[in-house]
Amino acid sequence: MALRRKRVDRDNHDRWLISYADFITLLFAFFVVMYAISSVNEGKYKVLGTSLGSAFGSSAPKAGESGTIRLTEQEIYFKSIVDRRNAKLAEQQRKQNERMQSLVSALNQAMGKFVKNGLVSVSQTRRGVMLDISASALFAQGEAVIAPAAQKTLADVAKVLAESGQLIEVEGHTDNVPISTPVYPSNWELSSARASSVVRLFIDQGVVATRLTAVGSADNHPVLSNDTAEGRTRNRRVTVTVLAAELERGLAPSQSSTDPAASLSTASEVVQP
Repeated sequence: MALRRKRVDRDNHDRWLISYADFITLLFAFFVVMYAISSVNEGKYKVLGTSLGSAFGSSAPKAGESGTIRLTEQEIYFKSIVDRRNAKLAEQQRKQNERMQSLVSALNQAMGKFVKNGLVSVSQTRRGVMLDISASALFAQGEAVIAPAAQKTLADVAKVLAESGQLIEVEGHTDNVPISTPVYPSNWELSSARASSVVRLFIDQGVVATRLTAVGSADNHPVLSNDTAEGRTRNRRVTVTVLAAELERGLAPSQSSTDPAASLSTASEVVQP
């Protein structure tokens, strides 16, 4: 009886070609899909434009003999909305600038003595009106109780702020010299306590509490280097910022509305609920 020879399996070294072919096929399909997505079908866009024109009861804009574009009725309507919104925003901006400038003058007058001595600066920024008060004008070293000499001046400031009706942020700042006392373990507690003291005085003088925010920043926002005594003195301060009111959402007053396409795009945002 003949013995059956055992079958010897040989390794197929070409099996990787199957995986490679699958990978190439998938890669080709991927690029085909990407190309299809990126291609613009002008015919479909023309059909869409014609449908929209029919829905609004007018035809698409046509080029005249002079090459200018004639606006359709709905484009003229949307453009008028954009123009009115721009004019409204420009007027709001003008009135807000007037209010801010008036507030700067009133605060300079209320803090006249401190301003003259270089302990206070009043400026108008993009955020609003900023009143920067040296901590030495308000507090004893390492303390957060407002000095009696500064309470009357801050009370005059509070009367001005009470009439403004805008949000107010009070931020305490220190230098980088560490403090460690039972009351103030670090500069964080000291800066927060100083901001809170000013906020409490404002509330006592009639400023609505919901308009106020107290922030302690320690030594994280210096105006000068802490390497000198002058710089550390400048950095120990309380900043009172009267925040500018946000204008109504829409186009900026300076944005041009002469382009029909831009006008349509913006107007569609304006009329949305």
